[in-house]
Amino acid sequence: MQYYDVVVIGGGPAGLAAAISAKENGIDNLLMLERDEVLGGILNQCIHNGFGLHRFGEELTGPEYAYRFIEKLINLNISYKLNTMVLDIAVNDDKTKKITYINKEEGLIDINTKTVILAMGCRERSRGALNIPGFRPAGIFSAGAAQHLVNIEGYMPGKEVVILGSGDIGLIMARRMTFEGAKVKVVAEILPFSGGLKRNIVQCLDDFNIPLKLSHTVIDIKGKDRLEGVTIAKVDENMKPIKGTEEYYSCDTLLLSVGLIPENELSKGINVDINPITSGAIVNESLETNIDGVFSCGNVLHVHDLVDFVSEEAETAGRSAASYVLKNKRKDDKISISLKCSSGVRYTVPSMINTQNIDDYVMVRFRVSSIFKNKFLNVYFDGERLIHKKHLIFAPGEMETVKLDKAMLSKKDLKTIEFKIEDN
Repeated sequence: MQYYDVVVIGGGPAGLAAAISAKENGIDNLLMLERDEVLGGILNQCIHNGFGLHRFGEELTGPEYAYRFIEKLINLNISYKLNTMVLDIAVNDDKTKKITYINKEEGLIDINTKTVILAMGCRERSRGALNIPGFRPAGIFSAGAAQHLVNIEGYMPGKEVVILGSGDIGLIMARRMTFEGAKVKVVAEILPFSGGLKRNIVQCLDDFNIPLKLSHTVIDIKGKDRLEGVTIAKVDENMKPIKGTEEYYSCDTLLLSVGLIPENELSKGINVDINPITSGAIVNESLETNIDGVFSCGNVLHVHDLVDFVSEEAETAGRSAASYVLKNKRKDDKISISLKCSSGVRYTVPSMINTQNIDDYVMVRFRVSSIFKNKFLNVYFDGERLIHKKHLIFAPGEMETVKLDKAMLSKKDLKTIEFKIEDN
């Protein structure tokens, strides 16, 4: 049976960056498995610009951003397999992992590996999760599916469009459909705030006079064979439609941008602990899960706002996997520091820190639960406030980062770090 030191599952931006990082940190016996026919993942259909500002200091399209990593992967002679679907991961008695995959050239294959980097990305939440009444007519798409149709296949889903949900893909598709001659009548968002980046609200909606209706949702779909229109209504604080607020929009297309779900079926199959808030793995400072030698990064870990941060995070996973292999660095089950969140902070990644595994610092990423204006981020180390930083605005659609230096974490007997959004 073929053996590898590191196997990366997923060839999108996270998998590419993780594989390159592992290679650059000394791993030669490395394999990447990707189920699509090309590398690059979702970036291939994201032909708009705005990528790479943090990473490269310039604006790139999604394919341009992906190609920089693909080119480097090829130059480093990193092995990869396309059109290859991973079916199962199992942990052997000696702590190595058996991966079962399938493709049309090899058939069903088992390989062994010392470490696994999970980089499977995420999928869109579908209409079935929304419980919207009505038939199932043609003309209802997820925003990502519509993006693939327009940007990759060259087909227009329709001419009169309503968008439900204000995630970044939905906002971008509002602009894209407008560019292609469609009329986007409204973007409805059930929450009292948008789930997308502020810049996307401005550039994709405001610049094209597309209305955004917050605290609104679709309550009825008209049409049997083809979509004819939708009814939206305002919702109360319990997300229930308010009678008398109904508005009908005739349309032939409804795009759904109602959230992303990390693809963690493989992770759950080997009993990786999952965070109920992020739907991704619970990881330590090395991005290692509770399963020895299994690492997670990118949107399968938690949904990111910028691909630049995906790449940065994935490099940590690749570096950590290399250290695990070369230094025989096993996961310490003893949690030296636990990260907690409250008062407006939804979650943190990582969830725990072992100071023995830190070189210089730990980058902590988190999201807030609502919009907060003129508030402070306070970070408490066993009750002592050591970070006190004012923000003009915190928004759920934008990920926040805090760098914790090793010196800050070296306080004797430090047990808990808590993140809060407070008035002062």
